[in-house]
Amino acid sequence: MGFMPEQLYTPTYEVVGDEVAVFDTSKGLIRVRLDGEGAPVHVANFCELALKGFYDGLKFHRYVPGFVIQGGCPNTLDMSSEQVARGEIGPTGRPGTGGPGYRIREEFSTNPRNLHNDRALAMARSMDPNSAGSQFYFCLGPQHGLDSGYTVFGQTIEGEDVVGMLRQGDVINSITIEHAAAR
Repeated sequence: MGFMPEQLYTPTYEVVGDEVAVFDTSKGLIRVRLDGEGAPVHVANFCELALKGFYDGLKFHRYVPGFVIQGGCPNTLDMSSEQVARGEIGPTGRPGTGGPGYRIREEFSTNPRNLHNDRALAMARSMDPNSAGSQFYFCLGPQHGLDSGYTVFGQTIEGEDVVGMLRQGDVINSITIEHAAAR
């Protein structure tokens, strides 16, 4: 039997608490302090995906000036930056509709620091609050209207200027995790 929508994935990665995600993008490096205390499931999920190379080669597929830059959709892997920038549909589907094959539970209702500040890192989801998987976004300015519906799991600490330069089609070369739990 396949994945059942009502089943939520529980990551096996054990959060250390001081993880920093290093995004190597086509525009430069971004360092994000992850909030393992406030959003442990989201941080564990993100670290698990990053450590297995899930994000390597994906493109940012959504850019809304003054709002967000979004990435993490596996449908962008086999597409060129130009195809993603033009909004084309790739060989595995429309950018923005793919995921890791599972969903995780929301933590926006339990995270005391769930604030969409400028350059915050949060997880995208569909209509269902428990539908986040691999897609994430950086806030381009404060977006506090999202605080009660989307889980924030990190804050940019270096490369704020790089976040501001990212556009649809830009590449995620890799995401590494500093201070990752031993595996």
